[in-house]
Amino acid sequence: MTGASNTLRLGFFLPLRLATYVILMAIVVAWMKNPQYLHFQIMTYSLVTLAFAVGLALEKRLSLRHVTLLFTALQFLLEISIETSIIYVTGNINSPYSALFVLTIVSAALVYRMVGTLIIASIVSTAYAFVILFGLGQISDGSFTVYALQTVFSSNEQAFYGILLHILIFYLVAFVSGYLAERLSYKDKQLHDASSALRRARLETDDILHHLNSGLLSIDAGGQIIYFNRAAENILGYREENVKGMHCRDVFSERMPSFAHCLMSGVDSRVAFPRKELSIIDRDQKTIPLGLSTSVLTEKSGNLRGVIAIFSDLTEAKAMEQKVRRNDRLAAVGELSASIAHEIRNPLAAISGSVEILKSELQLESDNQRLMDLIVKESQRLNNILTDFLDYARLGRPVYNKVELCHIVSDICELLVRQESFSDSISLKFDSAESVAYVIGDEGLIRQLLMNLAINACEAFEGKGGEVVFRLVSDPDKGVINLEVSDNGPGMNEEVVGKMYQPFFSTKKSGTGLGLAIVHRICNALKIRLIVDTYPGQGTAFTVRFNTYAPSRPVADRASETATVTIS
Repeated sequence: MTGASNTLRLGFFLPLRLATYVILMAIVVAWMKNPQYLHFQIMTYSLVTLAFAVGLALEKRLSLRHVTLLFTALQFLLEISIETSIIYVTGNINSPYSALFVLTIVSAALVYRMVGTLIIASIVSTAYAFVILFGLGQISDGSFTVYALQTVFSSNEQAFYGILLHILIFYLVAFVSGYLAERLSYKDKQLHDASSALRRARLETDDILHHLNSGLLSIDAGGQIIYFNRAAENILGYREENVKGMHCRDVFSERMPSFAHCLMSGVDSRVAFPRKELSIIDRDQKTIPLGLSTSVLTEKSGNLRGVIAIFSDLTEAKAMEQKVRRNDRLAAVGELSASIAHEIRNPLAAISGSVEILKSELQLESDNQRLMDLIVKESQRLNNILTDFLDYARLGRPVYNKVELCHIVSDICELLVRQESFSDSISLKFDSAESVAYVIGDEGLIRQLLMNLAINACEAFEGKGGEVVFRLVSDPDKGVINLEVSDNGPGMNEEVVGKMYQPFFSTKKSGTGLGLAIVHRICNALKIRLIVDTYPGQGTAFTVRFNTYAPSRPVADRASETATVTIS
């Protein structure tokens, strides 16, 4: 009975049981006029049938499998006893109701499979032989005795062969129905396993496709959207439930007509794009670069099934490409500066020295004196440019050590007041809750980094007054120290921000355009994060994020980290 719990849940078993109950009740009540001796069996059979139906309905919820099986066995036994009684009073061996046993055997096959059905067939055969022999024995001798049974078997061959034929029919029906029930159970199990595997595979496939980082979209041969994953929703700005089943032209033509054209090219002319870049407009009306690949699906007969499109947002890739190109340009400029600095600096030193000697020995008039001063001044300016060139080009591999940041900032403030870009109208301020702050880095490069940021802040005022603030904020939870160098100068617009790290780019009249380029190279060399906040007319703030020095963490670990530059 191992498969009984599954079979009891078959949808057609309960109606079959109820149909058998109705047939028996109709025979007993309508045909047999409700005989007195069947009242107990009929009442018990009715109660067991009702209990069986209720138990079958509650079996899954209340785990009543064993109780339901007990009611099923009791019902079959009561059913066989009632059918035996009906055959006895409706003609015995000539009763037309012996076929009721067949219905019982078939019903048993749905519950007990092959072995259980043969057992039920044996019980039915025994009951049938008993009731026939009992009836015939009473007719021939008036009593049911062994002698009467012997008389029946010796004198009534028709009864013997009738019983034998019915028993053979019962066992044949039991074997056939049991075999079919076994095959049905096996096929049902195969179908269930195949359905489960298919459902699991479908769920896994849908889950994989839905969680791809790339957008995935498919349309049918008519251009209607049939699949739209989560990444496609994020990139294109549409919800799957809003676009599924709609024509792709109706959905995409307004904001991204080139995207719709690529999809319909596969439908109209079966043109696929292995790799294509195009631009779309997102929900915020911003232009997004899109990398697209389309494939045309066809059936074996050659008919078009649809088009699959895989795409991704190239914004980050384009930004990375621009960064790589900028770094390549910076590297090229570094090599160029290293090569030309030595070629220019020596002749420049000779020219500058000769002019100084001539200036001291000659008695020059006003115009000549002014020209001589101009030569000296411009020679010094050219020397400063060459010095910046060399600082930019000779930036070597940093040596990481324990560095005290507050002391460096104090030194920078003292040196800054002696710089040409500093004036009395500029005030310096150092704001820090810490008196000592240890970070990981190269002290020489950190000094150069902060000095360039401070000079850049002073030059931003262009001779006007302002305030330069060094602000140090420690974040122990994240293990970082943020050092902000800010000014309240004119700030920078978006165009200037995009070019500020390019060598020789400067908005100042006397600027070399190498200060922030050097800052950028130092940040990359030290693998530290540089954050820029600037607004036109409100000033600029450069925040350098250092890692806090910890004795348990070797400073050599810094070589595996990555520098990032954030502009906002």
